[in-house]
Amino acid sequence: MTINEKLTQEFGLKPEHTDNIVALLDEGNTIPFIARYRKEKTGAIDDQVLRQFVDRFEYLKNLEKRKEEVRKSITEQGKMTEELETAISACATLTEIEDVYRPYKQKKKTRASVAIERGLQPLADFILAQEGDPYAEADKFVNEEKGVPDRQAAIDGAKDIIAEIVSDNAELRKKLRELFENHGELQSRMVNDDGKGTYAMYADYAELVPEIKNHRVLAVNRGEKEGCLKVKLYFNPDMAKRVCAAKYIHSKGACAELIREAAEDGYDRLIEPSVEREVRALLTEKAGEQAIKMFEVNLRPLLLQPPVKGKVALGLDPGYRMGCKVAVVDETGKVLETSVIYPVPPFHREEEAKKTVKALIAKYGVDMIAIGNGTASKETEIFVADMLKEVERDVSYMVVNEAGASVYSASKLAAEEFPDYDLNVRSAISIARRLQDPLAELIKIDPKSIGVGQYQHDVDQKRLDGALGGVVEDCVNSVGVDLNTASASLLEHVAGLNAGIAKNIVAYRESNGKFTARSQLLGVKRLGEKAYEQCAGFLRIPGGENILDNTAVHPESYEKAKKLLGLFGYDEEDVKSGGIAELSQKVKAFGEAKAAECVGLDVATLRDIITELMRPGRDIRDSLPAPKLRKDIMGIEDLQVGMVVDGTVRNVIDFGAFIDIGVHQDGLVHISEITDRYIKHPSDVLKVGQQVKAVVISVDVKKHRIGLSLKQVKKAAN
Repeated sequence: MTINEKLTQEFGLKPEHTDNIVALLDEGNTIPFIARYRKEKTGAIDDQVLRQFVDRFEYLKNLEKRKEEVRKSITEQGKMTEELETAISACATLTEIEDVYRPYKQKKKTRASVAIERGLQPLADFILAQEGDPYAEADKFVNEEKGVPDRQAAIDGAKDIIAEIVSDNAELRKKLRELFENHGELQSRMVNDDGKGTYAMYADYAELVPEIKNHRVLAVNRGEKEGCLKVKLYFNPDMAKRVCAAKYIHSKGACAELIREAAEDGYDRLIEPSVEREVRALLTEKAGEQAIKMFEVNLRPLLLQPPVKGKVALGLDPGYRMGCKVAVVDETGKVLETSVIYPVPPFHREEEAKKTVKALIAKYGVDMIAIGNGTASKETEIFVADMLKEVERDVSYMVVNEAGASVYSASKLAAEEFPDYDLNVRSAISIARRLQDPLAELIKIDPKSIGVGQYQHDVDQKRLDGALGGVVEDCVNSVGVDLNTASASLLEHVAGLNAGIAKNIVAYRESNGKFTARSQLLGVKRLGEKAYEQCAGFLRIPGGENILDNTAVHPESYEKAKKLLGLFGYDEEDVKSGGIAELSQKVKAFGEAKAAECVGLDVATLRDIITELMRPGRDIRDSLPAPKLRKDIMGIEDLQVGMVVDGTVRNVIDFGAFIDIGVHQDGLVHISEITDRYIKHPSDVLKVGQQVKAVVISVDVKKHRIGLSLKQVKKAAN
C-alpha cells in the first residue's frame, strides 16, 4: 500500500483528494491557503484535519525512508531474503522496522560477539537444533588459544550467542512490548522528598499501564528527572521468560534446558531493560501528544477571545516594592501616557494613586481598566474597585491573565516596539492591549508562556513549538489582518509571509502611505507572486478602492465574485451599502450547484464568497461572548459553600478545568463535577474563554483552594 493509499484509508478521503493535497503541499502551498482556497481539491477538509494529515504524511515518508535504508544495509551485507523483504514491507511503525533491523545492525563489542569471534556460533546452532548432546559437542570447541579453556566456557559462550539471538527476535520483542503495554504496571517510590510534597501521591505508587492517565505519566517522569522518584515499569518476569523460551524450545533434554537458561539470561540482561525503555518512551510520547493537544485546544479559544473595540484602556501591572505601573492606550493600542502609583503595601499611598488614575481617566476618556493577575493583583483590584465608586464616568475593569507579559516586556520585539519604556511599563502596555485585542497582543509571546495547558517543559519541544505555531497561524488567518494597522509581529503569521517580508510590508507602508489595494503588495520587497497568492486573501484593507479587498475573497476569484453579483442583479456598490441581504436566499432558490457552475466555482467556495459579500470586514470573533467587565470585587473569604457564581474558563486540563470567578485564585472544577453524563475529557464540554455558572463546593482560605461544580448549578438554584 502506498503512502497516499494509507492516508486515503486513515482519513476517509477520496483518492483524488489525497493526491491533490499531497501535490498542493509539494508545490509549497501553506495549510491556511489550502484549507480556505482549494476546497474543491481537498473535499473541504478544515485546517486542523489538514495539519493532522501533514503530520501523518511526514511520519509515513520518514518510515519509508528508513525502510529503504534498512533494505540497503541488509542487502549490502548479503543477507536479504524474501522473508526479510516481506517483514520490512509489513512494518507499520519506526519501532517495528528497528526490531527487524536489530540482528543486522553493527553492534559494539558484546558477550555474544566475543563468543562468535571464538568460533562458538556452530555450537550455538547445534544447541538451537536440539538434536544431540550439547556437552559432547562442546568438547570439540575447547581451544586455549581462542579463549575457550574448557567445556563449560564453550557452553557459556554458546548461551551468550543464543541470548542475543532471542533478544534480537523482532516478533518476540513485539509480543513482549504488547504484554508490557496491556498488563504491565508503572511503579514509583520516593527517594528524595522535595520538601513541597509535590510528588507525595507518587511516593508509593503503582498503576496498570492501560489505566494510567497521561498527566500522571508526565508527572512521574518529571519526578524521576528531578531525582525525587525511582520509577520502574514492571511485568511478571517469570511469564516473560516463559514466552521467550517457548519461542525456541521444541523438545526436552539438555539442549532445551540450555536454551531456557540462555533465554532467561537474554530477557534479564538484554530484553527487559530495552523493552521497558521502549514502552516508557511510547507512554511518554502518547502523554506528550495529549499534553500538546490540550495546549492546542486551550490556545485556540484564548487567541480568539473577542476584542473590546473602540475603547480607551488603562493597563495596570501590579507590584509591591516597585509600585504599580500604569499605561493608557487609545482605541488602536497607541500609548498615550504612562505613570507609576503606590496604592498597596509597603507604601499605602492610596489617595495619591487615586488622584493620578482619576486624572488619567478624565484626560483620555478611559473606558476600561485591565489589571494583571500577578503579584499584588488582589490589593490592586480592591484599590480600583474602591476608586471607581468615586468616578462619574462609566468605567469598568477586568483582571487579565498576564502570563507571558514579563517574557514579552524583556524581549527584543518589545525593545524594538517601545525603546523609550522600561520593562515594567511595557508589561502594563501589554496588559491593556490584551483586553483590547487578545490575538494581536498574544501572538507576540511564545505560546508556551501564555499560561494554558500543562507540562510544557516535559514534552517534545520541537513538536510543541510546531503544533502551537500552527494554532497561531490558523487563528491569525481565520480572523484576517488589517494591512494598514497590523504590526510586523502580527503580519509574520499570515500565510506565505515571514518576519523579513512582514517588516518590508511595514516599511513600504511607512514610505508610501496606506495600502489602497491588495495588488500593491507585489511592490513590497521580496514579496513575489507565490507569497502574494498565499497571503492576499488573509489581508484586509478597510476603506480601500475595492470593497472585495476588505473580505476573505481571494483576488483570484474577484471576477467570479462580480459575476455572481451580476447574476442576481447586484454590483459592488450594493455590497458597500449592505444592499445584498437577500443574496443567500436568491442563490438557494436558483440552486447552489447551478449558480456555482454559472460563475465557475465549486459549491464550498461559492458559499464562502456569499458569506463574505454579505458581511465585508466581518470579524469571526464578534459572534463570541464578550469578555466580562466588572465594577465590584469579591475575595475568597466572601465565598460560601453552596454559592452560585459566574465564571470564565481559564485553563482546561486532563482532570478538570480552572475557572476565574472574580477571586484572585481560580477555582478548580474536577472532571467528575462538570456534568452528570460520562465524558472522556473535560475538553468535550469546556473550552478556554467559555462563560459558565458554578456552585462553590469547597473553600480552603489557608491553602487558597476553591472547589467548584458545574453539574450542581440547577440543584443549587432550586
